Amino acid sequence: MSDITIAIDAMGGDFGPEPIIEGVVQALDEKRFKAILVGNQDEILSYLPQYYLDDDQVQIIDCKDVISMSDSATDARKRKDSSIYQAVECVRNGEAQAVVSAGHSGATMTLATLRIGRLPHVNKPPLATLMPNRTGGKSLLLDVGAVTDCKVRNLYEFAIMGRAYAKEVMGVENPKIGLLSNGEEDSKGNELTKEVFPILKEIEGFIGNVEGRDIFDGSVDVIVTDGFTGNIVLKTSEGVASTIIDLMRQYIKKSIPAKIGALLMKRKVFTNLKKQIDYAEYGGAPLLGINGCAIVSHGSSNAKAIKNAVFQALTFAKSDINKKIEDELVDNKEGA
Repeated sequence: MSDITIAIDAMGGDFGPEPIIEGVVQALDEKRFKAILVGNQDEILSYLPQYYLDDDQVQIIDCKDVISMSDSATDARKRKDSSIYQAVECVRNGEAQAVVSAGHSGATMTLATLRIGRLPHVNKPPLATLMPNRTGGKSLLLDVGAVTDCKVRNLYEFAIMGRAYAKEVMGVENPKIGLLSNGEEDSKGNELTKEVFPILKEIEGFIGNVEGRDIFDGSVDVIVTDGFTGNIVLKTSEGVASTIIDLMRQYIKKSIPAKIGALLMKRKVFTNLKKQIDYAEYGGAPLLGINGCAIVSHGSSNAKAIKNAVFQALTFAKSDINKKIEDELVDNKEGA
């Protein structure tokens, strides 16, 4: 049995505990680790096969409160019997090495930052997400919603953390880092990006300003931006991908030759395309810069997304990413 334990908020998703538990079970069937399911024990037991408990692969922490999407993130600090609070506490107390939640993202990030704590040289932890690109690889975009109002120091730290994550977790030997702007020229950007640009130039791998289209063409590995802009980019990308798939289906239905062509392409083209842009393939977004691991998943995550979020947590927990982040921040502190 692996000595890695993952705490999972079993109650936080839009569809209740069923897809979350199913995803955890799928992960347990493929990889060896221990899971702590946190939430209403009666509901969890109604979906969890008994032999996972008998085999000591799963532990349940019973708690009745659930932070809903309409609740304020700051309320999560007071609701100590909520599933997300108790799941985060497992990491804080050393019972687990990572926490996964598809619940209230603001509550998850707030509790992870305050209860698990930040790494010593991190000012504000960013939320990072993997974006598909046309080379078949992935690009890392950060921040996508944790820090909406950024200062120069924040963007500088995001670049350092993104570079470390790309090297340690994504396996990119020499990551290329770009600053998201409204043009590639050095002079382009707003007050914040213009101010941070010369500082980022001191970081190894920085290639300058990049535009939105560069996120998807494979020319850059790490894209740095503030959480307000990054969240809009993420949500827009999800909407565009969904719309393109829907439009393709509509046009295919209107033409018999198109239907025949679609059948011929279904396995090799459409299946690969869907896999490349499906958020379930990525599982969730890591909150970088905390003294542990927290994976924030989409509220509408299905079992596949939860399984992949758990896999992402396992990869993170097995890596030396937090030490790498600290080492890089210390080595580059004169740039801040």
